[in-house]
Amino acid sequence: MPTIPTDFVPARFDATDWSRIEPLLKALLDRPVSSARDLEKWLLDRSELMAACAESESDLYIDMTCNTENKAAQEAYSRYIETIPPLLKPMYFALDQRQRELERQFPLPADRYRVLSRDTAAEVEIFRDVNVPIQTDLEKLSQQYQQIIGAMMVTYKGQERTLPMMAGFQESTDRAVREETWRLVVNRRLKDADAIDDLYNRQIALRHQMSRNAGFDTFVGYAFKSKKRFDYTPADCVKFHDACAAAVVPFMRRQDEKRRRQLGLDALRPWDLAVDPKGRGPLKPFTNGADLVRKSLDTFRRMDSGLERMLATLGDGSNTNGAANGACLDLDSRKGKAPGGYQAMRDRRREPFIFMNAAGLHRDVETMVHEAGHAFHSMLCIDEPLVQYRSPPLEFAEVASMSMEMLTMPHWGGASGFYPDETDLARARRQQIEGSVGLLPWIATIDAFQHWVYTNPTHSRSQREQHWLHLDDRFGHAVSWQGLETARARVWHRQSHLFLHPFYYIEYGIAQLGALQLWLRSLEEGEKVAIEAYKRAMSLGGSKPLPELFAAAGLKFDFGESMVKRLVDRVERELEKLPE
Repeated sequence: MPTIPTDFVPARFDATDWSRIEPLLKALLDRPVSSARDLEKWLLDRSELMAACAESESDLYIDMTCNTENKAAQEAYSRYIETIPPLLKPMYFALDQRQRELERQFPLPADRYRVLSRDTAAEVEIFRDVNVPIQTDLEKLSQQYQQIIGAMMVTYKGQERTLPMMAGFQESTDRAVREETWRLVVNRRLKDADAIDDLYNRQIALRHQMSRNAGFDTFVGYAFKSKKRFDYTPADCVKFHDACAAAVVPFMRRQDEKRRRQLGLDALRPWDLAVDPKGRGPLKPFTNGADLVRKSLDTFRRMDSGLERMLATLGDGSNTNGAANGACLDLDSRKGKAPGGYQAMRDRRREPFIFMNAAGLHRDVETMVHEAGHAFHSMLCIDEPLVQYRSPPLEFAEVASMSMEMLTMPHWGGASGFYPDETDLARARRQQIEGSVGLLPWIATIDAFQHWVYTNPTHSRSQREQHWLHLDDRFGHAVSWQGLETARARVWHRQSHLFLHPFYYIEYGIAQLGALQLWLRSLEEGEKVAIEAYKRAMSLGGSKPLPELFAAAGLKFDFGESMVKRLVDRVERELEKLPE
């Protein structure tokens, strides 16, 4: 796309104020367009306005998740989602319609605009005015879920702790401690189980209604269209589920059996899955957010100086006040903070923000380099003029993040790294490699669960629990849940994607297979080759279809049984090389 300057949106622009947004939207709708170049300028101006609006929403979301107990932040986010999107979405639909008409009048280069045109056509096809208030209600329910989870605290040994803080006790070599803390956390979750189930029922009903309004039989078809899944189908997802059951579950359960023998147990219990099977204490890779960033910078410095410089621009990790004062990192777990981790792009100023709940665990290292990968992706395509192309498809966005989990492994050690001790480094690498494959059955479980839930939207709570148990039998770890049946039936409550981002989970499975392929390229062709392929592909943003994005990194867009089995077999061979 030619570089066409835009000053369409004022430099100082409040995109939470409809009186400022509306005139610009109307100007785009009314502007004369008489050539392809006029259309490209129109697209660029529209992109800048969309970026400003998306950034305002992102800022409010960051503030809301960084402190779910901040009433002003909660009210500001609620006020926004109740007022701006209901007005904005119909106007975006009108702009989509006009864009489609202008593209017919003034054809643009297909190679550059085919993805944008395809995506815009999908938006036109599924938009219904009647769904706008439903989407607002769903956003409010998502916020309620985050408030419920963010308020969950337990008191252990006289200290009030967040649930992420409690995760470290699952690595204790004292089995009694593991069981006590596991039960403490689960019982706290179960106190809100009915409220969470009720909330999910309401979400399912609203999503089904929205889908029917748009002409779909179920939310499955609506979700695929709205997520622009043009390159695979629900049937392909079933093939992925089957591949995991055939190739990955046996691997995972072999590892479970090995763990059971090493721990000397008659049967594994849910609190036996995170402890080191050789009786060594928990890995302690860092102390707090600032230390996490220092060691992450050291890791990237030794892997690729360009990536290190990108991460360094985001801050030192000491910030605990959300996005205040332009901060780009908020990493430490604390009371009132929403669960999980994410990277959000402030689209207009083109700055990423990383949110997580670090508690000094190895899995926090994984989360940090994972979210850094998302930030790298955003920064590598930062010069893309169209905001739509600065948001890559989720299946490839997760390749950016999951690849960093794998490619950084050789650099976690060293005197200033996460694991100065070689034994700890080997443990961490083994844990990462096993987990990269061991995650796939859980992904299959969550995706298969969602397909069933939305294909059968009038199911009862009992039927839902029974189907979850069926899936756990098929994909779950070889553990005994005797006496814990109520907890087992509600394990899915902890997966926030089900509530906040429905049908967003298969992407992790597709991306993990891509990340494993890129990691194998680094082993076979050299790290530099893999990193250059990574940078080249990520710089494309979302400007190409999924298979072409994968191909740009030298990867196959394939998640069938033969691919899954090949990768699992290779992972097992690599694990054999590592000391235990």
